[in-house]
Order: sequence, then C-alpha cells, then structure tokens
Amino acid sequence: MAQQTVTKEDFESMLLDSFVDNDAAEGTVVRGKVVAIEKDLAIIDVGLKTEGRVPLKEFGQAFRDGQIVIGSDVEVYVDRVENAMGEAVLSREKARREESWVKLEEKYNANERVEGTIFNQVKGGFTVDLEGAVAFLPRSQVDIRPIRDIAPLMNVPQPFQILKMDKRRGNIVVSRRAILEESRAEQRSEIVQQLEEGQVVDGVVKNITDYGAFVDLGGIDGLLHVTDIAWRRVNHPSEVLTIGETIKVQIVRINHESHRISLGMKQLQADPWEGIEAKYPIGAKFSGRVTNITDYGAFVELEPGIEGLIHVSEMSWTKKNVHPGKIVSTSQEVDVVVLEVDPDKRRISLGLKQTLQNPWEAFAEKNPVGSTIEGEVKNKTEFGLFIGLEGDVDGMVHLSDLDWQKSGEVALDDYNRGDMVSAKVLDVDVEKERISLGIKQLNGEGTSSSASSSSEPAEAGGLRKNAVVTTEVIEVNDGGIEVRIADSDVTAFIRRADLSRDRNDQRPERFSKGEKVDARITQYDRKTGRIQLSIKALEIAEEREAVANFGSSDSGASLGDILGAALKGRDEK
Repeated sequence: MAQQTVTKEDFESMLLDSFVDNDAAEGTVVRGKVVAIEKDLAIIDVGLKTEGRVPLKEFGQAFRDGQIVIGSDVEVYVDRVENAMGEAVLSREKARREESWVKLEEKYNANERVEGTIFNQVKGGFTVDLEGAVAFLPRSQVDIRPIRDIAPLMNVPQPFQILKMDKRRGNIVVSRRAILEESRAEQRSEIVQQLEEGQVVDGVVKNITDYGAFVDLGGIDGLLHVTDIAWRRVNHPSEVLTIGETIKVQIVRINHESHRISLGMKQLQADPWEGIEAKYPIGAKFSGRVTNITDYGAFVELEPGIEGLIHVSEMSWTKKNVHPGKIVSTSQEVDVVVLEVDPDKRRISLGLKQTLQNPWEAFAEKNPVGSTIEGEVKNKTEFGLFIGLEGDVDGMVHLSDLDWQKSGEVALDDYNRGDMVSAKVLDVDVEKERISLGIKQLNGEGTSSSASSSSEPAEAGGLRKNAVVTTEVIEVNDGGIEVRIADSDVTAFIRRADLSRDRNDQRPERFSKGEKVDARITQYDRKTGRIQLSIKALEIAEEREAVANFGSSDSGASLGDILGAALKGRDEK
C-alpha cells in the first residue's frame, strides 16, 4: 500500500513538471529537429509530447537552397502545445520574425537601411526576406520608373528602406525606390554643383517627346525644349535628334532647388535676327519656302531661323475671304515683298500680292476712261450688273447706266448671267478697287435732237454741275428713284441717301411715277454722259441761301420762318 502511494505521488510530480514546461514553451522560440518531410510540410520534434508541422515555404531561402532536410536543426515559434488534432502548432516565420523584429525596429527608428532579398511575387507586389522576417514590397516601390522584367532583381541581396512596421499585425512594408531616389538625389546634387549656366557640355539624347528631348549629362537629365533646338522652325524633335545620339548643348538655366536643368542647342549658333533690318529692307523682294499655313495666313522661311508671315489680306489682289491653303501650299517656293520688320518682337510681315502688278492699275493703264471693253456678266443684282474683266477684276454697270430710254429695272431684265456685253469705262478708282462702266454711253449722250443740234447741247439744256433741274419720276425701287430730266431724254438714278436731308424722308415709296421733282446736279461728265442728281444737295443749298439772304444772328427768326420766306420768294420769282 505504501509502495503504491509513493508511485502515485511520483507520477503526479512528474505530470506537474511536464505542465510547467509546456506552459513555458508556448509563445517562445525553441529549437527542434526535422524528423520527416511530407509534400510541402516539415514534421518537427521540439521535445514536447507531440510533434508539429511547418510549411516548407516558411523557411524561405534555406528551403530554396535545399538546406532543410531530415535531421536539420531549426528554430520555431510555439503558438500552442496541442491543437484539436493533438499536434503542436509551430511557426518558422514567427520564429524568424521574433528573432529579427527587435533588430529591424532599431534600424527603422534610426532610419537606417536593411538588407533583404526579393523571393516571391504576390498580388500588388513582392515578398522580401529581411534577415528572417518577411516584408511586403509594393510594385510602385520597386524602382523609380516602372520596370517590366523583375527577374534580374529576384533572389539578389540588396538594400531596402522600411516604410512601415506594425508589430501587432506583423506587417512590414519596404521600399527599394527610396534607396534609388536617395542615391540619385545625392548624385544629382554633386553634378549640379559642378555645372554653371552658360557652360557647354556633351550629352546623350535619352528620350524624345513632342515638346523636346531629355539629355543625359552624366547622371542627371536636362530638358532640351523644341524651341531651343534650332533658330528655324522644328515641328518635332525627331526631325533633328535621335535617341542615343551624343550632342553638344549649352546650359541655359539651372534650378538648384528642384535640380531641373534647361538646355539649348541654338544658343551655340549665331542669332540670325541680328541686323535683320539691314538684311531685309522694307519694299525689297525675296524668295522663300512656305513652312506653315494657318487660317490667318502663311509662314515663309526666308533663311534658316528667319520666318515671316504673309497675312491673308496680303495674299491676293482679287481673291477675298479665301483660305490661305487655296492660294499657297506647304513647301512651295514663293516670291514675297517685305512690308514691315520688327526686330524686338522678331516679326517680319510679308506680302505676296505685292510681287504682282495691281490689276486695277493694269486695267486703268490699258483701258483709260472713255475706252470700250467687252466682258461677261458675272452677277446680276438689284442695283446693276457686274462684268468680268481682264486681270480677274470686275466692273459694275449701275442701273442708271444701262439705257437712255428705259428705266433701270426694265433695262436690267434684258441681261442674264453669262451674257457677253460691251461697255464704256466711266471711272477707275484704284484705291477703292472699283471700276464703273456704262452701256448706254455707247449710244451717244442721250440728249434730244434739238439739244444735240447745238454746239454745246449739255450747257444749252442746263446740264451742268450744281444746276437745278426739274425731273419726272419714271421708276421707284428700294434703292432710290429713276428720273428723266424734263425736256430731254437724259435719265438718272437718285439714290436713297440723296432723296432728302432728313433721314426719315429718305424713303423711295413717298414718290410716285409721273411726279415732278426738282434736284441738283452734283456730277456731270459731258464726255461719258454720266450724270448724278441729289434732292438732298438742293435742300442743303436752299437752306444756306435762305439763311444768308433772310436771316441774321440777332434777328430772332426761326429756321422755319427763314425757309418759308425763301421758298415764297422763289415761288413768286
């Protein structure tokens, strides 16, 4: 009986000692031995009542190097002594993390680099072995610029910067990019300190964009803008540069804070705009090549680096409101005349039409007033005909110059577009680019037979400038009235603006056919028979005469009283 009691006590003591040891083992790192390997699991004996299983991938580089075999001694972390299946819950990853966590925290707090190895790719990035702890490397933190092939960086020991540590969750985030940026910043700072504005250096074209090219100056990039490549127009940098080409550039500007460097190539060449006024005097004629066409004109290169603008208004004498692209084409060689030079704004105004003779001047020289021409009716409007003439210009035959006998509107019906007609040149205004023609003037002066028998029929009939004549209204239209001078066959057209000095009375509809109207002759050309009448001019002249004859500055009479007296005197006379 005594022997059984001792045995029972010894067993109880041994059991209690075992529990104490087990409690102490949980949450600690212990050394164990690999007793078996099953597929991707390592069976490890850590000296407890049962063995535990650990995934082989938790051994990291040691597993990949084949160092984990049966009999290998390893350190693992004991989560629990026994789970529902009676096995110990072990973790190699937690063991390594526990071992290295304190060391990593010290480096993190001191902002020091850590050594690690990229060993696997996961969603959004990669896993890194940091001296036993597994960290996450986001894809955006691998390099300064996105890289497609990560293979050269895999399984290679390299420095990393710890960005974040969360011990409660067991998360570590690292960056390789931060290391590269820091190294590059140090290198850029050293290089920038050695450079000066105005310095000429050699560089290699690294990248080409629409707005310029990036040039490697030996560890730091500078931007060569497209406008600084050459003095001439460069549409795209690829026209001049190629990637990998070594070029000589001048440092135009350095920003020491942002380490940005602006470069220039054209600065190494002479400025073609120096002495530009002497080189291209106003009025001189030059040849050039069309480089660019816009809605408002065309740019012409006179020499490399010197371009001038032909404004759309200076492109053609006769083609108005036409897009420049329909007159000239890109790369076309053209002759131009210098109109204006502004060296401060680096602008040259050019003219294309000035290289050709003014067609109105040419017409006037070839067809003086009184000569007869022939042309095609280009257009028919309510106020006359437009005749196409030599030199791509048009002349106008007014309604009043169509026929001596017929009214303007009736005579207009006798003509159609495309008809070939003859006309007499009445007037050529080169400045206003107008040619006045007359068809009725081909048939003489249009005066009556009795008047024409006199040596000076026009003067005898009272047809002289400023003379007052009585007319009869023969036609009324929107633009004015057609009249015939009394006791003659001479017809004329009184425009709406000449119907009255009062704008409210400048209405053609207030006149009717057969009505007698007095008007003043404002223009009369005996040679061409052209006559212009104005009721407005007559009213103004009568008003001035009335004020001069019947009024004074202190008489106190109203303008109505003065005009009334003047008109009464004229009637009595």
